[in-house]
Amino acid sequence: MSINELPLLEGARVPLASDPLTEIEAAALAHVFKALADPVRLRLFSLIASRAGGEASVLDLAAHFDVTQPTISHHLKVLRESGLIDSERRGTSIYSRVRPQALAQLAMLLMPGEAAS
Repeated sequence: MSINELPLLEGARVPLASDPLTEIEAAALAHVFKALADPVRLRLFSLIASRAGGEASVLDLAAHFDVTQPTISHHLKVLRESGLIDSERRGTSIYSRVRPQALAQLAMLLMPGEAAS
């Protein structure tokens, strides 16, 4: 399950400090946080989000790591399955971009309760 499959997270979700998660929300968010808990995936997510234009190819990303391109592709698949990024094939290259709505949902969820008001 990804962050995008959570019905209560589709709209404005109140921060954790204001409203406890349901069992379903907690299970889905644990999957998202597990995807980000790996240092390579967290760095990939950061590299994609911070790139000009908001997207990067697998080849561009692989240049930043001391791992193989298939390993990078695997990590991108985990991020994609968790709903954090989208990917698109253009010719022989695959480009990934951070899903703005997923980033916004995580930011809202982690925001202190009083800051969300």
